[in-house]
Amino acid sequence: MAEHTVDLVVLGGGSGGYAAAIRAAELGSTVVLIEADKVGGTCLHRGCIPTKALLHAAEVADSVRGAAHLGLDARLDGVDAERLRAYREGIVAKKYKGLQGLLATRKITVVHGRGVLEPGPAVRVGHDLYRGANVVLATGSASRTLPGLEPGGRILMSEQALELGEIPRRVIVLGGGVIGVEFASLWRSFGAHVTIVEALPHLVPGEDDVLGKGLERAFRKRGIEMKLGARLSSATQSDDSVEVVLEDGTSIDADYLLVAVGRRPVTEEMGYAETGVELDDGFVRVDENLATTVTGVWAVGDIVRGVQLAHRGFAHGIAVAERIAGRTPSSVPDHHIPRVTYSDPEVASVGLTKAQAITQLGEAAVVVQDYNLAGNGRSEILGTAGLVRVVREVDGPVVGVHLLGARVGELIAEAQLIVGWEAHPDDIAPYVHAHPTQSEALGEAFLALAGKPLHAL
Repeated sequence: MAEHTVDLVVLGGGSGGYAAAIRAAELGSTVVLIEADKVGGTCLHRGCIPTKALLHAAEVADSVRGAAHLGLDARLDGVDAERLRAYREGIVAKKYKGLQGLLATRKITVVHGRGVLEPGPAVRVGHDLYRGANVVLATGSASRTLPGLEPGGRILMSEQALELGEIPRRVIVLGGGVIGVEFASLWRSFGAHVTIVEALPHLVPGEDDVLGKGLERAFRKRGIEMKLGARLSSATQSDDSVEVVLEDGTSIDADYLLVAVGRRPVTEEMGYAETGVELDDGFVRVDENLATTVTGVWAVGDIVRGVQLAHRGFAHGIAVAERIAGRTPSSVPDHHIPRVTYSDPEVASVGLTKAQAITQLGEAAVVVQDYNLAGNGRSEILGTAGLVRVVREVDGPVVGVHLLGARVGELIAEAQLIVGWEAHPDDIAPYVHAHPTQSEALGEAFLALAGKPLHAL
């Protein structure tokens, strides 16, 4: 057995783990990064990047179909699944190579293998033991399924859906959250008949109700069917199809069933509990600084209860590396983390929903301003419908911004600054937004809240 001692050992090379490793190396620490698969984790290889590549291809397909409306002669002759795969894999490969270069440049030692936490703190990989003054746990999350619903064959998780070698003719998506909505959107753009089954009353149930309802209207116009407030009873597959039966007796047939009911933390059989790290329903229990219940052991990303997003993992990793180095970085609360669903139309938000604001502040203390994208010139050119919703405290700051429409995810950075800095509408109203841009829609909402609407009644 070989024993190695460094300043920091990071267990998990996904978004949170490699961010912690890079920042710690920048601050002068010697770092070992342990990863069982490939650095970059789910986000780079099986999540954020490959799905968004497919969604971009889906957007192009829809643009070609609508070209005649613009006076352009174009025709979509079909979708080549193998060439689509090559495009997606090329994007991932380029980003993977770039990340490997970043880690090498910062002299971070990458160890490939399955790590298990041990006292010390330390991480064992096979016969090697890596000791650090500190250890960061960043083992991420995996797709979750329902009891009795085993993936395989024509029952897919998101990882298998990405690798599917064909465009299904008919597909059922179980779950109307971010992952389910994105796959439903891209498959519909590629010509599939799509049915979403969601147990809650609206799509994207974690978002403000107005966004869920607006997305449902847009999906119906696109021909996407939805069974909302519907629960699964059973799923049975044959060689060439799958049958889903809902609790109300409704039966739906399709080529494939995608199970998109959320993600679970990867913390089992990792030595966490055995080493004294407290878990809460699989999630690692941490304090406000992301320190676990074991001295010198920290946790970041999806294994910490809260929104499971790559950029939250980045923020966690950077913050922990700086705290280990003796710095005092500001914490970013989950409600200040921007959220984007890259469907058509997109959903983007930051801060409190209307319902959350009322719960926290009281109904009389909350003001909501909606601005319809029908009044926005750039949105009209793009052919998108949607809205901006701004939630503020009466005579107080903006506490939430919620967006629906094509490409609105690109607007969320401004909204995050406004919510994070607790700006008042009167603070923002004097700032000029370029015309014609979709960002004007944000400006119009703030103008209205400041009592001087321009392109709104």
